Amino acid sequence: MRLEKKVVGWFGGAILALPLVAGATSCTPQAELLAPDRDALAAAASRIAEAVASQDYATLKAVLLPAVAADWEGIRGTVEGTASLVRGGKLQLENAYLLDASSLTAAANTQFFCSTPTGSQTVTLTMQALPPGRYAVVLAEAAGSQYGGQMGIILAWDGTDAKPGWKLGGISIRPGIIDEHDGVFYWSKARSLAGNSEKADAWSAWFNYDLARALLLPLDFLSSPNLEKLNQEQGTIRNSPQDAFPYTLTDGPRSWKIDAVRLDPSLLHADLGVVYESNGVTDLAAQKTEALAVLSALLKAQPGLRDNFHGLSAVSVKDGKQTPVMEVAMGQVP
Repeated sequence: MRLEKKVVGWFGGAILALPLVAGATSCTPQAELLAPDRDALAAAASRIAEAVASQDYATLKAVLLPAVAADWEGIRGTVEGTASLVRGGKLQLENAYLLDASSLTAAANTQFFCSTPTGSQTVTLTMQALPPGRYAVVLAEAAGSQYGGQMGIILAWDGTDAKPGWKLGGISIRPGIIDEHDGVFYWSKARSLAGNSEKADAWSAWFNYDLARALLLPLDFLSSPNLEKLNQEQGTIRNSPQDAFPYTLTDGPRSWKIDAVRLDPSLLHADLGVVYESNGVTDLAAQKTEALAVLSALLKAQPGLRDNFHGLSAVSVKDGKQTPVMEVAMGQVP
């Protein structure tokens, strides 16, 4: 089962040409929330988090913001498809940000700068096509669960109801642990692989940074000083895969063009996905033979990937059409 990674239920995400607005907005971080606001956000987010954990779709639908009603099936599918991430864990609210965009005059791509009282750290939230209004982002985790499930819950204030209150505007559910390790572990591993020791491996370091980011980042539109530091470290890696593509490999008389190699943790393992140009074979057995040859050539060219990742998935491309071919553990690749 492949896991949903994006925020589901957020509105207006296709309006990308709008100007970026920051001055007309404000953010109140959790430490500065007034008690009534803090209690109201905690109550709303806890109700949603508990409903996610128990697969209580009636409760989730009842608190859904009317503006995102059309996305209900996507929200339901995400909650159902990520049940394993929170199973067996104890739900805990980790952080909350109260966002005020009520002074906007129209929908806009909007930034919120959420600073600590001393101003020493700032978390930035960047939302697309945000309508005027009041919003909140609450982060939660299922502590003790096998995959360290984490939730990013987007709330919107709805004053049109007979009982005004916070409604569910979107949700993201992601693993915080893969192959028994969290993002801090993979960040440390990436640093080691990016160093100057005999174990240095630019490609493995690069994708371990990607994995660390995926496990540490509960929402795509949230940025923090720690994540900026991670990005900066990753950007200093020499001979990384960042500029390698299209990447041509030769194995004996055969040559393969690789369009992309990317992190693929969707099966809850530290896997990589390989996209390559197919010779056009259509028989299923021949497709798998071709895919194994491509994966084998890649591991011969970048042998460190075999030791540092769990497996590979292969996607062939012919005439612009992508076709998933196979998923294999590293030990199954010759």
